[in-house]
Amino acid sequence: MNVESTNISAEEMKALMKRLGGEAGLQRFLRGELTLVEARPREFPLWKTVRLGAHKTAADYSKALEAGRNRSVDWVINYLGQPAFECARQEKDVDLAVVSVGELGFVQGALYSQIVERALALGLELCPAEVGPALRLAYEDQPRGEKLIIATSPSAETGEDLDLFVMEVSGGGGLWLRGDCGPSDRYFEPDRRFVFVRPRRA
Repeated sequence: MNVESTNISAEEMKALMKRLGGEAGLQRFLRGELTLVEARPREFPLWKTVRLGAHKTAADYSKALEAGRNRSVDWVINYLGQPAFECARQEKDVDLAVVSVGELGFVQGALYSQIVERALALGLELCPAEVGPALRLAYEDQPRGEKLIIATSPSAETGEDLDLFVMEVSGGGGLWLRGDCGPSDRYFEPDRRFVFVRPRRA
């Protein structure tokens, strides 16, 4: 095939390279180390159900996080006060699933945009930002060593930065809610585990 005679535009080529993980991903694809697999919706196991709207304001969440064993960094408190953070007006339960980057098919890791695109194609949904603090308050028995990243849309408040809630347990047993910040399309290793919404079937 003569590349010069194709109808593929430069923008489409850029989009293809992005889906492959940039230049490095394109090189792996050309060497046969990376294959493309059609993403079809599938059923993910229910991990947990969390209630949204139990706390009506960001201030309510901040107070609740400061109580008991819950710990949070300044970034979390500041983010809760941003317009991008909203609480559900009415209480509702949301089902969640946990999946690693590798389980999504990216055995060598992937960019955040690729992770989200694959998860959505498989039938999952991004989490409302409220899932971060709500899940932290509900998940009191989180085992040490487990690190979970809440998959949400990048905040428009932070420009080129990607800010995601991260939940883990400190060596002293504190239940932490942190921020995972970096480039808006940062790379994640295959063992990184993300929390997505698992839609309820009618």
